[in-house]
Amino acid sequence: MAEHEHEHVRVAVVGSGFGGLGAAVRLRREGITDFVVLERASSVGGTWRDNSYPGCACDVPSHLYSFSFAPNPDWPRSFSGQEHIRAYLERVTDTFGLRPHIRFDSEVKRMVWDTERLRWDIETSSGSLSADVVVSATGPLSDPKIPDIPGLDTFPGKVFHSARWDHDYDLRGKRVAMIGTGASAIQIVPSIQPEVSRLTLFQRTPAWVLPRVDRTISAAERALHRALPFTTQLRRGLLWGVRELQVQAFTKHPGELGLVEALAKRNMARAIKDPELRAKLTPDYRIGCKRILLSSTYYPALAQPNVDVVASGLSEVRGSTVVAADGTEAEVDAIIFGTGFHVTDMPIAERVVGAEGKTLAEAWADGMQALRGASAAGFPNWMTIIGPNTGLGNSSMILMIESQLNYMADYLRQLDVLGGRAALDARPSAVRAWNHRVQQRMKRTVWNTGGCTSWYLDANGRNTTIWPGTTYEFRRETRRVDLAEYAVLRPPAEDEPAAPQETTENAEVSA
Repeated sequence: MAEHEHEHVRVAVVGSGFGGLGAAVRLRREGITDFVVLERASSVGGTWRDNSYPGCACDVPSHLYSFSFAPNPDWPRSFSGQEHIRAYLERVTDTFGLRPHIRFDSEVKRMVWDTERLRWDIETSSGSLSADVVVSATGPLSDPKIPDIPGLDTFPGKVFHSARWDHDYDLRGKRVAMIGTGASAIQIVPSIQPEVSRLTLFQRTPAWVLPRVDRTISAAERALHRALPFTTQLRRGLLWGVRELQVQAFTKHPGELGLVEALAKRNMARAIKDPELRAKLTPDYRIGCKRILLSSTYYPALAQPNVDVVASGLSEVRGSTVVAADGTEAEVDAIIFGTGFHVTDMPIAERVVGAEGKTLAEAWADGMQALRGASAAGFPNWMTIIGPNTGLGNSSMILMIESQLNYMADYLRQLDVLGGRAALDARPSAVRAWNHRVQQRMKRTVWNTGGCTSWYLDANGRNTTIWPGTTYEFRRETRRVDLAEYAVLRPPAEDEPAAPQETTENAEVSA
């Protein structure tokens, strides 16, 4: 029998990245200690554990990409590398005493809502347990996406995704195909270009790239932040304020981004002298429509003689030959995919079964939507961190995570106030109303009008990923739970026939 079989906890948190660890800290600060954190890997860190490729670093300033309740005066650089962020998360885990709550090597296989007991029954790779409330913090950048390429399974060389980097494979002297030109690829390319014999970059869509103004944070600055903690807060506040002021250009006045495009073109022209290559690398959509990338080394690397840029996606593999959609061929020893993640079709959604016996994936078949980015109708006492329409295009996701933690804390307080066995199920009408507001605001944003196809959009072309406003607005919207937006569920009386579970239809009527 598994060690934790038949265990019951008040809260089960899924994932130990920023969202999961943040939830765990907030639970403890709320006086809740009856919780577990279920982690499929053997250490904490989430995406900052999984992404260990050469050059991996954050494109948000260090002092803004950290918890407000756990400031770090000792960030070594203005933009921190993966190893420093992962070390920070390990330190948060120890500082707040979270390790006793974490179940490593415990991947969630299935979680099913029990309408009689008002609890979630959870099966993991290390045993089963149940919980009153589930907080899903698996994150949208956790499951790598590799396109279905004909012939890939017969490729005789090495194949891996950027988020599953094979550190045992020596790239020195190899012919390498890099697939994709997103945030990971522009860090990988300059990191491996000097050591490979030839690098072929398959670019389906060029990215807008601005210089990365990165520098070492001096010992004097770090000493000042340690001695006077308010200086760390001031630095964080200034970084936050600048980004809040930028939001309107993305959400209401995309035309104002023309100046930023000019800066990006000048950045390219400084490094790329070949007009043909410059034409390949120049996007035909408004800057900001896809994530703006930061690098001061990407363009110089592409200008090197051992690099070929193919302005087309990979379409086929024939033995050791990779073939682009435009017919370009290259002989390679290794293929590295920088093709992103399952963002709008998260695999965890297939494993969550709600009150009506439907999986979350089935409920979201026409697109993800959740009340205030947290609660899905028909999935009582289930909340998600970094849920639908909580992503950002220009600031730190830690700000959004902390807002959702405020909402989670008030959710649990409301359950306490209700007393006894109770559950909250988001009313379909409330979810629809929230989603309608978000999508109406989305219509004029650069992400919808900029003329690109991005991972922000789902299969139906709807933007179910990004928040179309400031982080301050989102914090205001998630400060507390409005019980009018939820149906309150109670268990059926033991001496009476089971009361019918509120369905999507009758919940809508009661709303």
